[in-house]
Amino acid sequence: MIPEGMTASPSDHGPKQTMDRLAAAVAKRGMAILARIDHAAAAAKVGMELRPTEVLIFGNPKAGTPLMQAVQTIGIDLPLKALVWQDAAGKTWLAYNDPPWLAARHGAARGVDQSLAAMADVLAAVAKEATTAATAARAMAAR
Repeated sequence: MIPEGMTASPSDHGPKQTMDRLAAAVAKRGMAILARIDHAAAAAKVGMELRPTEVLIFGNPKAGTPLMQAVQTIGIDLPLKALVWQDAAGKTWLAYNDPPWLAARHGAARGVDQSLAAMADVLAAVAKEATTAATAARAMAAR
């Protein structure tokens, strides 16, 4: 079950490749990657097991600042984060917090709609790029 306010997509790739593809898609769009957190590796360091689970923290001050100017508490949810994990059935997923949901959570005033829409569009694009097989490969397979 995906929590309220999150957008999740199944991936055509394994967890590491999905995260690598996500990081590449984010960097290609000029966003800064601030951290890549491997929760499974951290669990292993303390003798615990966890299926592949990684978080990428990334952003662009030009996109986030207007939201924080509108309501500073949204800063707890920025920069953006994306989670890649492998479920119990072995399926890889990518999820992120939906920007309009974040704005509603913090009571962002009007005037940030363009920033939210742009942020949502970028997140959807990088998620699709990270999780789907190459379009050219699909076209070749369809022939």
